[in-house]
Amino acid sequence: MRTHALLPSLLLLGALSLTAACSSGSDGSSDVTGADGRHGSAASPSPVRSVDPSKIKDLRIVSRNSEQSSCPFATSYPDVPGAEAMTAAMQKDVEKRLTGFRSGECEDGTSGARSIELNISHQFLVASGYVLGVRLSTQDRGAVGSGLSTRTYWYDGKAGAYRTALGLVAEGSRDAFITALKDRLKGREGIDAAALDDTFSDPASRTTVLDDMAFTADGGLRVNLDRGDVGVPAAGAQTVALSRKTITPWLSAFGKRVQRQTVTPSPSLDLGGTRTSTPTAPAPTASGDDNTDCKKVTCVALTFDDGPAAPETATLLTYLARYRARATFFTVGQNVAAHPDLVRDEARAGHEVGNHSWNHPDLTRLTRGQVAFQLNRTSAAIKAATGKAPTLFRPPYGAVDAQVKAATTLSPVLWDVDTEDWKYPDADKVARSVIAKARRNSVVLMHDIHPTSVAAVPQILRTLSARGFHFVTVSHLRATL
Repeated sequence: MRTHALLPSLLLLGALSLTAACSSGSDGSSDVTGADGRHGSAASPSPVRSVDPSKIKDLRIVSRNSEQSSCPFATSYPDVPGAEAMTAAMQKDVEKRLTGFRSGECEDGTSGARSIELNISHQFLVASGYVLGVRLSTQDRGAVGSGLSTRTYWYDGKAGAYRTALGLVAEGSRDAFITALKDRLKGREGIDAAALDDTFSDPASRTTVLDDMAFTADGGLRVNLDRGDVGVPAAGAQTVALSRKTITPWLSAFGKRVQRQTVTPSPSLDLGGTRTSTPTAPAPTASGDDNTDCKKVTCVALTFDDGPAAPETATLLTYLARYRARATFFTVGQNVAAHPDLVRDEARAGHEVGNHSWNHPDLTRLTRGQVAFQLNRTSAAIKAATGKAPTLFRPPYGAVDAQVKAATTLSPVLWDVDTEDWKYPDADKVARSVIAKARRNSVVLMHDIHPTSVAAVPQILRTLSARGFHFVTVSHLRATL
């Protein structure tokens, strides 16, 4: 995440990997509409400080994606040792949204006539000292309006407790804080003063509406309100920025620690948690270029999407090394940022690393600029990890059109053998599917985020090797045909 700390807000909205890239550093309250669709302060922007997730020890990214075009979804949230209560809160919210999406929009019989897609991505806000903060951004294209919503989650390592966004403000100061918010919102188009009073008079409503707050690099606080939370839906989402001078007296003890760690981050995060075991990837086994002649022998390209994932990818690399098999990994950028070491191990072992977008959206539903952002940012992360930029990309859900192709110089790669391993968490079933369907020059689709898919690989390698198959990368397969 270090490479693109400040990016145009319009691209960030489409990408969903970040929210607004700037925030107010003063108390100005004149109305403006940002490129991200939020209405907020016209004051001078202050950058949101970026966080390098690869520095978080034993971090795991929990991903769940489909490859079904009629019900496309991709969700992710971080699992940090020591912050189990916060992880549980994110898991509960993500599962609720995903269950509603799958049982509602995907199964009501009309999804084929509508543009539906659920994408939930994550961004680290703070990860230092005893403080952890994460924002989840949700895009539900089947929902009414923009379908975009955001929420922040906080963990207080000093107290060993999960905190909501409103926990940044001291209980005794919340009335003053709410009054300041209302003062800055009143007068904006689509905002009704009486409705504001009703919204913020109920404590439960306050917690629900004020669920996205984060500090800027200068210590100010940015409060993001989803579309329809405090005004008519047509007014769009709203942002209120409060300066450091204004907000600091109202902060809770935890809020002050978050503010301090945002402005001046500590070298490391210490929440007191550890993993019991984290497999390490094997030493590199590649020795120069692969000289397999696929015109003379039977070749197959195993491809693995959506990673890297810990510990699954490291285990997979061990299996591939055992059979001296090469594969192609189509990696998701936000996971590359979290685990550049695993991507580096993939490349050093002679495997090919391809691009699978930053956070797995349907690229055909984005603008050309948003497609370029998704792919370029991921390519930059891959190059930073491996020293080499990718040449191939796999479009999420296999969705690609002329506009997507025109937005990049990368070559698209689809598949002819689909294991549907995301749908069937059964290692034996996945293995039997590949063994039964693989043909000469097949490109096989699998996912290294699923333990059952990784567990299927030894049986696949053992059986197909005995049948004379050679395992090569996609680029090698293409070059020798």
